[in-house]
Amino acid sequence: MSDLDAFSTLPAPLADALRKHGFSELTPVQQAVLAPDLVGKDLRISSRTGSGKTVALGLVVGPLLIDRTPQPNAPASLCARPRVLLVAPTRELAAQIGRELEWLYAELKVGVCVVTGGTSVSGERRQLARGPVVVVGTPGRLCDHLARGALDLRDTEAVVLDEADQMLDLGFREALETMLTALPEGCRRHLVSATFPRQVLALAARYQKQAVTVTGTAPGEEEQSDITHLAYLVHPRERYAALVNVLLMAPEERTLVFVRTRADAADVAARLVEDGFRAGALSGELAQAERTRALDAFRRGALAIMVCTDVASRGIDVPEISRVIHAELPSDPESLTHRSGRTGRAGRKGTSIMLVGSHERGSAEMLLVRARIHAQLLTAPSEEEVRTAADERLFEELAREAGALREEIAGSEDEAEVESPDEAENEEGSPLSSILQVSALTTRLIETVGAEQAIERLLARLQAQGPTAPLALTPVPLKESRYPTRSTTRPPQRRAPPQRRARHA
Repeated sequence: MSDLDAFSTLPAPLADALRKHGFSELTPVQQAVLAPDLVGKDLRISSRTGSGKTVALGLVVGPLLIDRTPQPNAPASLCARPRVLLVAPTRELAAQIGRELEWLYAELKVGVCVVTGGTSVSGERRQLARGPVVVVGTPGRLCDHLARGALDLRDTEAVVLDEADQMLDLGFREALETMLTALPEGCRRHLVSATFPRQVLALAARYQKQAVTVTGTAPGEEEQSDITHLAYLVHPRERYAALVNVLLMAPEERTLVFVRTRADAADVAARLVEDGFRAGALSGELAQAERTRALDAFRRGALAIMVCTDVASRGIDVPEISRVIHAELPSDPESLTHRSGRTGRAGRKGTSIMLVGSHERGSAEMLLVRARIHAQLLTAPSEEEVRTAADERLFEELAREAGALREEIAGSEDEAEVESPDEAENEEGSPLSSILQVSALTTRLIETVGAEQAIERLLARLQAQGPTAPLALTPVPLKESRYPTRSTTRPPQRRAPPQRRARHA
């Protein structure tokens, strides 16, 4: 789709904001919500995580803000009367929505206010008193401001409930009903959810009128098609050892590890740090400042692994997450879908790995069937497989560095032809000087211990610098699955180096 076609149906301020933000086309869900026959309708938007649904929501309600200069409330009222209200289950997701809408509505010059738990109530009241046109928040804090008179929904023209299924799971039904009841008769009510279980449909039927379902899947596109699903069978007592081995297969990949409770998140993260991994924990018990610091470290790559619960993962917007590991099975298909959707985002490929206790195999397979996910059933990576993978990474890294070194030497020699060879060799800190020092050290090592012994010792030292050694696992037999759609063959491994050398010291 050309740039002209992509934004031809959008108001100019929104189209300009998209172009400035680097958009050249719209995702399927963003295109779907702009269909002309959906104008003025209540929508039920179903789209997988990472499909661009936050921007899609902004495009749905954006036309309501065109040519609507914000009118600040009278100072005595201390009350916000927004035209658009967006509700999210967690602080992080609300903050993410707020950030996206700020750049999307930058050309409109309308105020966007985010209110969530864990922040200053008085500070939020001051922000609301400035008369923001758009308010984003979590259910509890929004209801608190509504009850205290800091928020008035009588002028609201559209409300969006994002991740409605999660909000109901977290017990926010009463808060949602309070807000929905306070809305005026003509207000559009939009629900967004990766899945629409029975309780979400019941809420939709009660508060929406002639709702239209919109899906963000392109024709022929399979849900979570960018995600490879694997299920590793493990002995129940070796779950942590299996987790370590899985992480060691690609120790630097950005990874989310899911557990069930806050205590589990803290415990697993602490053990991983003790074993040398760059890991952190994210759970609901952390103060907002701690959660923000942890997420920032994960986004920057200072932490490669984040251990979290289902609730804490909402709002983690890190496209570079390449793996999701379910250290403990999710409780239902919806949770599996949401967890897995944290990877394979924004056109990237990702892997979702379930650690399945041998006693949980039947439950795991039924969970996959209900979630309509096809996964390969495998044994967890053994010590030997982890070491072979490490050898291959090291082999490829050294091969790349050797090629780069040859190019650097050639470039340095070209530069040396221009000036005196003695000057080039003796200039401290020059590329050629550094290369010659390495070359001299290499010659000394080979002359002293021999080429083969030198390489073996250096490889052993390099391999010992990994986070930790792989752990022994008891093999679990792979019996034929009761579900014929499952594959029981291991994916092809990358080529191993010709010979495996000394292991961890």
